[in-house]
Amino acid sequence: MNKLVTKTQNYRWRILALLFFATTINYIDRQVIGLLKPFISNELGWNEIDYGHIVTAFQVAYAIGLIITGRFLDKFGTRIGYMWAIIIWSIAGIAHAAARGVVGFAVARFTLGLGESANFPAAVKSVAEWFPGKERAFATGLFNSGSTIGAIIAPIIVTAISLSLGWKWAFIITGSLGFIWLLFWIAWYRAPEKHPKISKEELLYINQDEIDTDIKKRMKWIDLIRMKQTMAICSTRFLSDWVWWFFLFWIPDYLHKAYGINMKEVVLPLIVIYSVSSIGGIGGGWLSSKFISSGKSIDYARKTSILICALIILPVMLVSQTHHLWTAVILISLAAAGHQGWASNIFTIISDIYPKHSVGTMTGLSGFAGAVGGALSASFVGLILEKTGSYFLIFLIASSVYLLNWLLLKLFIKEIKPLKLIT
Repeated sequence: MNKLVTKTQNYRWRILALLFFATTINYIDRQVIGLLKPFISNELGWNEIDYGHIVTAFQVAYAIGLIITGRFLDKFGTRIGYMWAIIIWSIAGIAHAAARGVVGFAVARFTLGLGESANFPAAVKSVAEWFPGKERAFATGLFNSGSTIGAIIAPIIVTAISLSLGWKWAFIITGSLGFIWLLFWIAWYRAPEKHPKISKEELLYINQDEIDTDIKKRMKWIDLIRMKQTMAICSTRFLSDWVWWFFLFWIPDYLHKAYGINMKEVVLPLIVIYSVSSIGGIGGGWLSSKFISSGKSIDYARKTSILICALIILPVMLVSQTHHLWTAVILISLAAAGHQGWASNIFTIISDIYPKHSVGTMTGLSGFAGAVGGALSASFVGLILEKTGSYFLIFLIASSVYLLNWLLLKLFIKEIKPLKLIT
């Protein structure tokens, strides 16, 4: 069995690398506008409400796309779905360079949101296909760390490109990265059962958690919505996804306004924030897997890890009350780490509960709930900042929603385990 595990690990690490780099590119592309906001706002005359509307356009499209792409992935497979997604979002990323006003940027962001919406349903589905249950949280944490690596890399490359070639080239160059990734995806990726070098014994190892009474058909949206597990997961995504969007789209501007640091000076704080958040994402997945390997149940492992992440996030409520840059950076870093640890576990809970052939649909549905929350909050955040100029209320709400998430999971999902219904 050790030789078998080693052999399958070689394939699975290659797949995980692809998922990691796709997620990295995904976050580079979506973060460019947040980094360039102060510069573009001055040049084109945006106010906070205009920017809120542009961010909302992305979130609305992201929500719509998640409903469509999740189902598409379950029907046509991850290989085809991911391919089309990255083509669409790469073209949209490049198209930002042609925008001339709020409407133009909103259209480009809307298209970007449609394409990028497939990333997490595809990645979570790929992990469910290639990894046994005991390894999924750690694998999810690793590929999800691409989001923070992308957030780390983006300030460096966007600043360098913008200062040397202008902000339009920042969109063109970063948008082109997806086409490079696409070459490797087409060459390497196959589902395990279609991979020519995977044996029956290796498939049994990967599918060791499957049970005979599992659901045999793709579940319909209405079937999913009727389940309390679905409503609990979707509620947590609705309440918390916006916090990460807020970090991506507003923190660079917050640091600029609160501490007077320029585009070059903001790079180091952002690198620290997203480096720590990457550790949190991997650590949250590792902790959950560690609990399981030590004999704890999946239910205990996931819920306890989420509670720990929620407690780490609480101090972020103090950010707007401090006048020291690095104190604020540390508090934001901890919150970002807690969010990523939470995300590693909430994604994995989906593959813990739902059958593989419905994971894409369920990830899309829960992502839709998160994107709706993100779209509503983007305009709300923009309105609050325009009217009050204060971030206090925003940080206060962000600090508390994760404990509420933990309570929802405790109340509505009595035990995290695979569904056994036959449809």
